Amino acid sequence: MTSTPLPIAGDLLPAVEAACREAGGLALDLFRPGAKTAAKTWSKAGGSPVTEADIGVDTFLHVRLAALLPEAAWLSEETADDTIRLSRRFVWVVDPIDGTRAYMAGSPDWAVCVALLDEGRPVLGVVHAPAGETTYTATEGGGARSNGKPIRTSGLATLAGARIAGPKPMLEALARQDSFVAADKIPSLALRLTRIADGTIDAGLVSPDARDWDLAAADLVLAEAGGQVTTSDGELLGYNREIPVHGMLMASGNSLAASLAQALRRLRESQPQRS
Repeated sequence: MTSTPLPIAGDLLPAVEAACREAGGLALDLFRPGAKTAAKTWSKAGGSPVTEADIGVDTFLHVRLAALLPEAAWLSEETADDTIRLSRRFVWVVDPIDGTRAYMAGSPDWAVCVALLDEGRPVLGVVHAPAGETTYTATEGGGARSNGKPIRTSGLATLAGARIAGPKPMLEALARQDSFVAADKIPSLALRLTRIADGTIDAGLVSPDARDWDLAAADLVLAEAGGQVTTSDGELLGYNREIPVHGMLMASGNSLAASLAQALRRLRESQPQRS
């Protein structure tokens, strides 16, 4: 059964954006531009860092968003997973600080990310970069905006001259067969995607192991700006699955997607095959 059209996303957006801005202010209190953060830091299982700012923002948003839509389940990087989300139509997907290492190092490239899923697809997305004073917003069918102004992807259709961001090994491998401009590193995956949405860069590559909370909000912003993030085979992403982890991904404006997919296909075919 298909979902009914939702006026709810547009109705909720102002309150969600306000919550993200307030949450970003909490993180800014401990942020030190150009210097090591003042936040206390721990290591999670697997070695990923988490700061007291991550936990504080997560707690704040959990309370605020639950009040906005009590029937929605919750999926966040900093909260133990509750599989009840698998049976819910609506799910909040949250990354309290996307780009924690950048935040810890004093780089401005980190963001507070919130998406609302409806039956596994994002219908509302906010990516708020407090240190960069930029807020990206989108609702399904409502377009994408940066600080309230409509944004669109660059419209570039070929890789020649395209500005592409992503992990260095992936860019180096692609550069051996295609000509493009390697963009500066963008530590936050969400900001990598939103900067494709606003035309700052043209495309991005994503290494395997990205999670729903890294992607969902920025995915919608990019889609509403005339772009897409897909698997290397060109399939749109599904969210709120039992294991919310994704493989290698590519992102670009719609006009560049076919050329990028073809380049990645050639790259895979050129790799030595395992016996």
